[in-house]
Amino acid sequence: MLPQFGNVAIAILAFVVALSVIVAVHEYGHYIVGRWCGIKADVFSLGFGPVLFSRHDKRGTRWQVAAFPLGGYVKFKGDADAASAGESDAVQGMSPEERRQTMSGAPLWARASTVVAGPLFNFILSIAIFGAVMMSQGKVAEPLTVGELHPLPQSGFNLQEGDELLGIAGRDIPDYAETGAFGAFVDSLPKREVLEYRVRRDGREMTIDGPYPQPTRIMQLAPQSAAYATGLKPGDVIVGVEGQDIIAFEQLKEVVESSNGRPLALDVWRDGDVQEFVLTPRRVDEPQPEGGFRTQWRIGIAGGMAFDFATQSMGPGEALVGGVSQTWDIMANSVSGLYHMIIGSISACNMSGPIGIAEVSGAMASQGADNFIWFIAVLSAAIGFLNLFPIPVLDGGHLVFYAFEAVTGKPPSDGALRIFMAIGLSLILALMAVALITDILC
Repeated sequence: MLPQFGNVAIAILAFVVALSVIVAVHEYGHYIVGRWCGIKADVFSLGFGPVLFSRHDKRGTRWQVAAFPLGGYVKFKGDADAASAGESDAVQGMSPEERRQTMSGAPLWARASTVVAGPLFNFILSIAIFGAVMMSQGKVAEPLTVGELHPLPQSGFNLQEGDELLGIAGRDIPDYAETGAFGAFVDSLPKREVLEYRVRRDGREMTIDGPYPQPTRIMQLAPQSAAYATGLKPGDVIVGVEGQDIIAFEQLKEVVESSNGRPLALDVWRDGDVQEFVLTPRRVDEPQPEGGFRTQWRIGIAGGMAFDFATQSMGPGEALVGGVSQTWDIMANSVSGLYHMIIGSISACNMSGPIGIAEVSGAMASQGADNFIWFIAVLSAAIGFLNLFPIPVLDGGHLVFYAFEAVTGKPPSDGALRIFMAIGLSLILALMAVALITDILC
């Protein structure tokens, strides 16, 4: 029970940390843009329930940390509640100057800007993290050069760090920048443990022995996967399946995809020893580049090269473009996934509730800080996008009300607002219930 309890504790802690960071950024977006627009905030709260710590700043805002760290809010001056749904009775007795400092008394542009700032700050956080990670990792240098060599079961290779790659197994190295070219090149190579490499070393061309470039070495584990649940680790090398030796990651992929979900016995090389693991592939709905999803059997590992490529620095502009692209892909895949779940073409198990997100948080944290930080960026983009859904209670619902006001010249009546808010709350609770049920059943 102790290891299991430890995993649960790590998952809960990682979930709370990730959610707290994302909520703090989201609510700070509301707060700071509201302040810039002349709207005064009475309370900035991380968490709900009994207040554990609070202080007032010079502007009169109470900053507080509450007991239940599963969200947060900004309560602006004059709000009837933390959801900014209607105005309090105190607003009626305010002067025009004081009323201008309230959410309900501010101009439409100020209210809309304040509301949209929450999701926008989530997107900014995601873009900043993705871009920073890309800058720190750099991009593959041209010409292709060998970087760090990874431990493998085979030995005796002459390949060295700093070798410039010219060809493998009698075939010239393609342009790495050409999409898909290098992957197709590797797939076409003979599936042998030792291949002939043509390299340039210290200005001189030579032919040496090297490993198959894409072996069955585990680079990363997918959370909630068969490999993660079985205890495989990054750095493990799968050397056999069902008693048959394998060399290439593509061979392993073919065996798993054709398994139809039957258990597989894996021989795994780890730190010089070969151990046996038995795992059962799971059905996974994968987004496709051309759109839609494809269902495959997967064990949940990402393969890596036998060596890293040398890298060169990436400029801020290039990293920014990469961060924006990554954030956009998350939102696009979210829409596509939700649509395909609704029409029934993929399983509802693709939706994660609090249990699933907590489990993934713990899994990513256990694989290192860089993976956990990347996960925070993914979750921040997803939460920011979810908040833009046109559902009352969410930021997107408020924006719909403001659009109605912009068109008609007056906001919805208090009675209509209460009805819409009740409907929105019901929808959110229903969505949470469905997500929780899928967590339990899946």
